[in-house]
Amino acid sequence: MLTVILNILPYIQILLAILMVILVLIQQTDSDAGGSFGGGATSNWHTRRGAEKFMFNFTIIISVLFVASVLVDLWK
Repeated sequence: MLTVILNILPYIQILLAILMVILVLIQQTDSDAGGSFGGGATSNWHTRRGAEKFMFNFTIIISVLFVASVLVDLWK
């Protein structure tokens, strides 16, 4: 059983990496270039709701799974 998981682990990592990149790229940001470097007088804090909150939490879950898969790969 362990050898089967170790054989498909690279494919799982590729899938998780692609999902993570897609999720990060489609997330909406309201800050401009000046705001990201500390400039601007307006506050960019807002509350995530609905689909935005789901995508944010799903991105965190995918990234944790990716890191866990890398650690398992290093452990073998």
